[in-house]
Amino acid sequence: MKIPWQSLSDSALSGLVQEFVTREGTEYGLQEVPLEAKASQVLDQLRSGEVEIVYDEKTQTTSLSIIEP
Repeated sequence: MKIPWQSLSDSALSGLVQEFVTREGTEYGLQEVPLEAKASQVLDQLRSGEVEIVYDEKTQTTSLSIIEP
């Protein structure tokens, strides 16, 4: 189920983004990027429609997915 990012409270959205950027395996290249910068990039991608929030009812988990054109 797709969840519009605008429907989340600021704290819920922030928590979701923070959890995503601190996951192992979400590195952004050769240079280390501060968590604030990573979170800002993800928020920009949500706002621009490049990324969406998906809730899996079976596992009751939320994830961020790149929207394929």
